[in-house]
Amino acid sequence: MTDAITVNGAKTGGAEISLANILWGTPVRAKLFAGLMILAVWQVGVALFAANFVAKPLNIIQVFPKVLADPAFQDAAISTLTAVFQGLAIALVAGTIVGVAMGRLKVFDRALNFYVNGFYTLPMIALLPLITIWFGYGADARLATIIFAGFFSIVINARDGARSVPPEYLEVCKAYRAPARYVWFDITVFSSLPYLIAGIRLAAGRALVGAVIAEFFVSLEGVGMYVLAHARSFKHNEAVVGVLALVAFGLLFELTINWVMRRYFPWYRREGRGE
Repeated sequence: MTDAITVNGAKTGGAEISLANILWGTPVRAKLFAGLMILAVWQVGVALFAANFVAKPLNIIQVFPKVLADPAFQDAAISTLTAVFQGLAIALVAGTIVGVAMGRLKVFDRALNFYVNGFYTLPMIALLPLITIWFGYGADARLATIIFAGFFSIVINARDGARSVPPEYLEVCKAYRAPARYVWFDITVFSSLPYLIAGIRLAAGRALVGAVIAEFFVSLEGVGMYVLAHARSFKHNEAVVGVLALVAFGLLFELTINWVMRRYFPWYRREGRGE
């Protein structure tokens, strides 16, 4: 009797474990299972309670290849991505210079800290009317919005990174009479690299949001305008494909950053894990 109970208990436990493996399994399977559940609820909920023009997963899958092959969508994606990369590059260079200067020179920090923190919390949409007056209703307004969106995130993180440089590094430079350019670039900038990476990640997301908002506001060619135009014409499936493309852009940037870190800065991950 005891053996039977033990065997049955083992069988029951094994069945529970097997069911858990089927439902969840590895983290990849867990993500796939959760995604399929969300899509199923979306499909059924829209079919039962929403209007016919509301996007459904099965309809999105049907139009997905057609949207990707559409020259208008391709041009919009290239326009948005090009503007984001240009704006991020400008924000990265300018933000790093200003942030490092604020972190190492008290006079810059005292003069600019109040304004940097204030503009960082300012909603981008509130500044767009002024940006369009200053830069016009074109690509320049979008580029200015992207730079504004990303600049202050990089400044704040570069400032904190410059402040966190170990003082013994600077004492060694002073003892050996190292030139100022070595202190600023070889010591301060590279010691601030983890902070800069965090700032770039924040700036990339804000820059993509700024690009889409600017395209909405000035009716400029891009993925944001593509989504808005199709949503207004009740082509919601095509509009959702545009939204998914924006999600893919963000994930692609994150994967690129992770690859660069693993390839060129392997020590960054080790320090982050506390090894």
